[in-house]
Amino acid sequence: MSVRVRRVYEPPEPDDGVRVLVDRLWPRGLAKDAARVDEWPKGLTPSTELRRWYHADERSYEEFRRRYEAELAAPEAAELLDRMREMAGRGTVTLLTASRTPDTSHAQVLARLLDD
Repeated sequence: MSVRVRRVYEPPEPDDGVRVLVDRLWPRGLAKDAARVDEWPKGLTPSTELRRWYHADERSYEEFRRRYEAELAAPEAAELLDRMREMAGRGTVTLLTASRTPDTSHAQVLARLLDD
């Protein structure tokens, strides 16, 4: 099982496997064909409220992670998470985000959950 996190603006690589956009909104200035996104499960993205909370006043990443994991426990998100685990069990999955700081983004939370 291999799960990677990359910025969606980076050029696709041959070893990306299944490329999954994990942002709720399509990245600005990026053509859909250039992104080569295979999946876009919007139900796995943080709620608008949580995203706004996290980006206001440099909130704690640990608190964001805890709240986001609680959102992912909801039935629809949990089902999508299980589907992503199945994909990761078959090969590489690359989680794509437009975040400037992917190491402290929701994509990293997802990657950790998929690796468990």
